[in-house]
Amino acid sequence: MTENDVAAAFELSALAGWNQTREDWRMLLELAPAGCFAIEVDRLVAATTTLLCHGARLAWIGMVLTKPQYRHRGLARRLLAHALDQADALAIETVKLDATEQGQPLYEKFGFCAEQPVERWFRPGTSDAVNSGPRSQWLETSLEAWRALDMEAFGADRSSMLRKLSARSTCRSVSKSYLFTRPGRQSEYLGPCVSDDPATARALIAERIRTGASAGWSWDLLPENRDAVAIATDLGFTEQRRLLRMVRGKDLRGRQELIYAIAGFELG
Repeated sequence: MTENDVAAAFELSALAGWNQTREDWRMLLELAPAGCFAIEVDRLVAATTTLLCHGARLAWIGMVLTKPQYRHRGLARRLLAHALDQADALAIETVKLDATEQGQPLYEKFGFCAEQPVERWFRPGTSDAVNSGPRSQWLETSLEAWRALDMEAFGADRSSMLRKLSARSTCRSVSKSYLFTRPGRQSEYLGPCVSDDPATARALIAERIRTGASAGWSWDLLPENRDAVAIATDLGFTEQRRLLRMVRGKDLRGRQELIYAIAGFELG
């Protein structure tokens, strides 16, 4: 994929009802220019897949999409095989993805196994939301304050991705805890959020919810973190859909109890 494909890729994800924006696609291209793939049919982008690597330890598969009229032609299979070939060539130890129910049989054929569920929770917007003002910029000093905790939570160093994500997010942090939120196509996206204290995570999320998003909030969490589920419930979120996190290669799990919101199904 190239910058010229962003509009078509965005159309594809929007057609699927996903919340990603054009900027989400551009960010993936900037982070992984050699890991964003597409197949054209009749000179149109018909299918996509992305591979985002966090060093040699972990890579993430995302944006596995096929236009409805081009499904059942093996396009997703070809792109997934190509992405995994690249991961193998780079000697990536572990590859993960968040799979829909429809996609799980395909991933199992490529050696992916179930790890844990991931849930999308949603809260409608309110007309009395307070504008949060301009997006805050994430300073390098903030990164150093909680980089070690984020690596412990996620299982790999994703600081390059977080640095890029911060440039288009509203960022809040207290000590080693942090929360990012960013605009989505349909609703504001809450995440990632990492904290070593449930009370601090709750305070960060509750304050950010209070300050905006009249269009509503989308929050992807790991239900194994019962504190995250309790906070989401208390703040008026309800479960909307469930995916399955799957893994290929070495078993790699961080500390799930520290993750209050993931960065996105396509980012982990």
